[in-house]
Amino acid sequence: MTELLTREEYGAIAAEIDLPAAPFVDGKFRKGSGPMMETVNPATGEVLTKVSTAGQKDVDFAVGKAREAFDRGEWSRAHPSERKDVLIRLCKLITRRRHELAVMESLDSGKPIRDCEMIDIPETIHTIKWHGELIDKIYDQVGPSGDDALSMIVREPIGVVACVLPWNFPLLMMAWKIGPALAAGNSVIVKPAEQTSLTALRLAEVAHMAGIPRGVLQVLPGDGPSVGEPLGLHMDVDMVSFTGSTETGKRFLRYAADSNMKKVTLECGGKNPAVVLEDAENLDHVAEHVVNAAFWNMGENCSAASRLIVHKAVKEPLLERIVARMRDWKTGDPLDPANHLGALVDAEHCKKVAGYLKGKALAGGGKPKGNFVEPTVYEVKKADKRAREEIFGPVLSVIEVASEAEAIELANDTDYGLAASVFTGNIRRALSAAKNIRAGTVTVNCYGEGDIATPFGGFKQSGFGGRDNGIHAHDQFTEAKTIWVDLSDPKDGDLVG
Repeated sequence: MTELLTREEYGAIAAEIDLPAAPFVDGKFRKGSGPMMETVNPATGEVLTKVSTAGQKDVDFAVGKAREAFDRGEWSRAHPSERKDVLIRLCKLITRRRHELAVMESLDSGKPIRDCEMIDIPETIHTIKWHGELIDKIYDQVGPSGDDALSMIVREPIGVVACVLPWNFPLLMMAWKIGPALAAGNSVIVKPAEQTSLTALRLAEVAHMAGIPRGVLQVLPGDGPSVGEPLGLHMDVDMVSFTGSTETGKRFLRYAADSNMKKVTLECGGKNPAVVLEDAENLDHVAEHVVNAAFWNMGENCSAASRLIVHKAVKEPLLERIVARMRDWKTGDPLDPANHLGALVDAEHCKKVAGYLKGKALAGGGKPKGNFVEPTVYEVKKADKRAREEIFGPVLSVIEVASEAEAIELANDTDYGLAASVFTGNIRRALSAAKNIRAGTVTVNCYGEGDIATPFGGFKQSGFGGRDNGIHAHDQFTEAKTIWVDLSDPKDGDLVG
């Protein structure tokens, strides 16, 4: 288990951190051409630092350096085992600085320190290490070409990749993207969310220390119009990998169409169901998973199970257990490891979430205090906007159903299809439901997203173009090339191919 420090120790680390405050380009921090941007601690309202942001000029410069680095081949054409060694060295450096990075993440985003220490940092390390270890173990293919030819299907790095990150898991989502992208040999430019730039900048610096060559990993802080859009429209960016809202994700498809038809992969929103059937076993176990699914990371999670679709036969006893379980989820100072819930990312988002806190709640429902929103449960009808819109906050909507068929129909009654959970004591019903629910990940008798080895992404408006995690993530950062070798005797004069 990951070591947790005390509130006082985390406070001491916070007081001593030297925060990065400029774009990291071509191997060093450089003042950006954009305006200064305040980075605010959402839990206290304190300005942590002012970050020099990037603009079009910096985007052009960074893309040029990324292309130079790719063409030099120092990284793109390095032996896979050499890239592996550097990525494992990066993991060791992250491990040494894990407390510092965890505190930075908590201060910047409002996330509880216990999650940063126990989930985000360990998973960041595991993700980069897993992809690093995989590089020299991926085999390409030989096609069935007959005796007169040899066909080989090989993977090559796609080139210059822009990774556009969300603010809810700044460090982990960066790892999900740069792990396979760097492993494949690409040059990568990261655009962090403007609310949470600090750990991305620090990780780029640490990666350079680990041996990532200059120009291979760069970070450009700034807003969407100043950095995200220019990257999306840039004629020398070969791919954009985006995680964030569906609305913004669609823009990158337009940018690709309006520029060089760059490859685009999107991981977007979700309105994910937890389906509890009448034969679900151990309602205490179900309640534990439902509470975690709905409220982990303050509900600021694209795979959060924000809809509880529950059979009427077990609704009341399950809700009693959910409300009882919620008492253990304390909301407060993110740097106090006793708290499970911290602050929402900023005042604007908190105001949006507060707009859904209306009517009588089964639990919670109080007015936000600063950027803190207590976990809340409402029983609603299926047409209620709380049952249809992605709230991205700690709000669980409960919908009663009378049959399995109604539950599955309701689970699919959404524009999204990212994740879902099914709770039942019958494995046949579980597998039938998992097949019939239109979602990229369906868990049975638990909540989760699989692990690093399983692909993660969505159906419908939850995703496009590829998957994060697993070997599938490597595929999306490469181009497949066919090499055809004619083995026929040229004396025969026959053409092959």
